Amino acid sequence: MFLNAALIATLAITAPAGSQPADIPPPNVPIKLEVEAGNTPFLIAGAAGTQNYVCLPSATGVKWTLFGPQATLFDAQGEQILTHFLSSNPDEGGTPRATWQHSQDTSSVWAMAIADSSDPNYVAAGAIPWLLLRVVGKADGPTGGGKMTQTTFIQRVNTAGGVAPAAGCHAPKDIGKKMLVPYTTDYVFYR
Repeated sequence: MFLNAALIATLAITAPAGSQPADIPPPNVPIKLEVEAGNTPFLIAGAAGTQNYVCLPSATGVKWTLFGPQATLFDAQGEQILTHFLSSNPDEGGTPRATWQHSQDTSSVWAMAIADSSDPNYVAAGAIPWLLLRVVGKADGPTGGGKMTQTTFIQRVNTAGGVAPAAGCHAPKDIGKKMLVPYTTDYVFYR
């Protein structure tokens, strides 16, 4: 469903149950989504959740506008390991950013998209774009946990669904309507 078959096979061969492998290969992505040299993948997780949209005024009338994701991330054994949502980044004075929080130690990272791709050689029809995100904020959990604070970049790959609806936001009377659109993806975390 989330992790592609070759990656699942790699994880199953190289990782004991309940852990991540020591050496995760970077996914095959469009060139503009490649992570800069010196960063290596340390965690991959399949996500299921929603991309959340609100109908707002636009220059041409009204349109669906993304107001954040809400997803749960799982390891190769199906165990919940992270939660993904939109929250205020304390390292940027409260700027709302995509957030990933570890399910055990509650360490968190905030990231901003620096590149995206809808290249049909990679991205499925009807799916949200693949992304490259740079970490712009980090926080240890309240008891000092820091499992996520080593993260430097995140890739969103293997997307399905999540695209803004085609209907329901056409007139001023629709302003304020919300739609939660299901999506799945894999997130690859680099350090």
